[in-house]
Amino acid sequence: MSKKITWGVLSTANIAVKKVIPAMQLGTYSEIKAIASRNLENAIEIAKDLNIGTAYGSYDELLNDPTIEAVYIPLPNHLHVEWILKALKAGKHVLCEKPIGLNAKQAKQLLEQTQQYPKLKVMEGFMYRFHPRWNVVKEHIKKGTIGDLKNIHSTFTYYNVDPTNIRNKPEVGGGSLLDVGCYCVSLSRFLFEEEPIKVLANINYDPVLKTDYLVSAILQFPKGTATFTCSTQLLKREYAEIIGTEGAIEIPHSFIPSKDDESKIVIANTSEHKEIVFKKCNQYTLQGDAFSLAILNNTEVPTSLQDALDNMIVIDQLFKSGKEQKWIEINH
Repeated sequence: MSKKITWGVLSTANIAVKKVIPAMQLGTYSEIKAIASRNLENAIEIAKDLNIGTAYGSYDELLNDPTIEAVYIPLPNHLHVEWILKALKAGKHVLCEKPIGLNAKQAKQLLEQTQQYPKLKVMEGFMYRFHPRWNVVKEHIKKGTIGDLKNIHSTFTYYNVDPTNIRNKPEVGGGSLLDVGCYCVSLSRFLFEEEPIKVLANINYDPVLKTDYLVSAILQFPKGTATFTCSTQLLKREYAEIIGTEGAIEIPHSFIPSKDDESKIVIANTSEHKEIVFKKCNQYTLQGDAFSLAILNNTEVPTSLQDALDNMIVIDQLFKSGKEQKWIEINH
């Protein structure tokens, strides 16, 4: 198969310019053909730097380009649902940065409205799932290498107190839980392959920025528990540990391993202690190609919008738990 899906990018956000676009340009099935910004000069400059053929001074102009088949949306969180729907109306497939929206209500409305576009694909961009090591982790869980899975603990933190940064603006969906905690929730659901039945969260809010800057939480699943800590004001850390009745799997740099380095997982149980090393790869490249292949083959996208909604349901209840300072039951 030689055809590539032609992509447009709505926004010149840092994650797009520094990570996703260069990665997708390396893909076998993805071609970045256009980029849009509300500032045409900015779009032209970025397009030139990244060797993108067309620059637009508005998002609508890009959506009206008939040569664009799919769009990648790295806009601030509060704009995700709005521009996903506009892109679908324009006949484009959509890959949108996580989280899919600000809350479960938005995610549910999006899921319902996408039924009007049965031929178009929509996916939330949890790129970590496309790194091959997670397939190996899941294989070891399923074949009982660590016994019965009982606990998942993850940490995702970094330090950023810049008041002009969108991650520190509550009105646009800033804060640690929506920015990085969503990964920890997603990972727990991904590995347990079920939904939590209740959650408990302790949430600290910055008195000036008004965002949640430190969250510690427990997710109770039918088969076990998941715990995590996320923060926008701690030392940069990414780590996950999967613990079973007979062993454990450690995953350093669990969500964003360096694209230039090998990555590894460490498996330890009563009979062995070994490292499995994975050759360097770029999970953004793999994500883009997986989505493009779903379009080319007309197959289901790897991560459904129902999964995106289920993740937002848990996040909503974590916020509620933090506010009410008690366990919150979840009815899916």
